[in-house]
Amino acid sequence: MDCQQLFSVIDALSEEYIGVWENVCNLESPTADKARVDKVGAYFSDMARNRGWKVESLKLETAGDPICITMNPDANARPVTFSGHIDTVHPVGLFGNPPAHRDGEKLYGPGALDCKGGVVASFMAMDALARCGFAARPVQLIIQTDEETGSRTSGKKTVEYMCRMAKNSVAFLNTEGADGNKVVVARKGILRYQFHIQGKATHSARCEEGANAITEAAHKILKLEEMKDPKGLTCNCGVIRGGTVANTVAEECSFFADIRFADQSQYEQAAATVQAVAEQIHVPGCTCRVEKISDRPAMPLEDRNLELLEKINSIYAQVGLEQLVGKRERGGSDTAYTTMAGIPCLDSFGVEGNGIHSIREYGLLSSLALSAKRQAAVAFCI
Repeated sequence: MDCQQLFSVIDALSEEYIGVWENVCNLESPTADKARVDKVGAYFSDMARNRGWKVESLKLETAGDPICITMNPDANARPVTFSGHIDTVHPVGLFGNPPAHRDGEKLYGPGALDCKGGVVASFMAMDALARCGFAARPVQLIIQTDEETGSRTSGKKTVEYMCRMAKNSVAFLNTEGADGNKVVVARKGILRYQFHIQGKATHSARCEEGANAITEAAHKILKLEEMKDPKGLTCNCGVIRGGTVANTVAEECSFFADIRFADQSQYEQAAATVQAVAEQIHVPGCTCRVEKISDRPAMPLEDRNLELLEKINSIYAQVGLEQLVGKRERGGSDTAYTTMAGIPCLDSFGVEGNGIHSIREYGLLSSLALSAKRQAAVAFCI
C-alpha cells in the first residue's frame, strides 16, 4: 500500500463520513450537559467497537467521559495520536430542529467546525488506515469533553487523562478548525476572572449618599483594559451585570475579565494586575471580591513542535499534499497541556469553515476528506 491508495479510500468514504458528521452535529452537546456529551461519545465508541478497536474511557461525575480509541493497540511502535473535543457552547434548541443541515458546500450546526468535524475526520483517517491493512503502529483518537470551559467542568481531569494516554506519542495532532495550510505551533493562554462589586443603594435623588457599584466597576474595567504588552498580553471585559432600576444607585454588580497571555511572565503580570485592581477602590463605600473562573496555560513555541512540523512537511512533499506553515494563535486549546507534558504536537488539523461559536457556524464539506488525508499520511509515514 502507498499513500495514494490510502487517499483513494478516504475519497470513497467521504459521503459516508459527511453523514456521520451531520449525525453528531444533530446530537447537541453543551459542555455542562453530561448526558448529552456522553451520548456523542457513545456514538463514536460504538462505531469503534464495531470495527474491533480498543475503547477506553475515564468515568466522571461532572463532565462527559473522555474517551481513548485505539487501533493496533498491540503494535510495538510509538503511537500517533489524534484529538478533538465534542462539547459545544450553545444551549440546546438554539439551532432549531434538526440542529444541523447542509447544502452543496457546507454543513451548518453546533460544533460543525469546533470541533466535531475534526473528530469525524480523525475517525475517518483511522478507518481508511484499517481498511488498507495498516498495522505498523498504534493510532489513537482521544475525545475530549469539556474543552470549551478550559476543562473547569471536570476539574482538569479530562486534560490529565489526555496527557496520560498520549504520553508516549511520536506525534499529537489536535483537530481544532483548520485555516488553509496553516497549523498552530504556539497559542496564548487564557485567564478568566469575575469581579464582584458591592456598593450602597439609594434613590437617585440622594445619589450622593450611595456608592454606585457600576461606577466602581467602570473604573476597574478601564484599568484592566490598559493591560497590554508588546508580546501580546491583552484583557477584554465583555460582560457586566448589575443594578436594579434606573432611579436607584446600583448596590451591586459583576463583570468578567478575559485575559490572554503568551508566557509565564505575562501570566504573573496579569495575576498581579488583577489583584491590584481589585484592591484599589475608586468609589468610597464600595468593596470588591475577585474570583478566578478558569486558567488555561499558553502553548509555548517549542523546538520539538517545530521539528514535528518539519517531519510532516517532508512526508507531505513525498505524497503530494500541500506544505504546512506554522502560525501563532490567540485562542487557547488543549495542546497547551500536551506541549507542557513534553509531547510533540501541532494544532488545527480539523476541517475548514467559519462562524465559530455563533449560530452561523459551518464546516466546508470538501475539507473533511482533506483533514483525514493530512492525519492519515502522518500516521502512515512518520
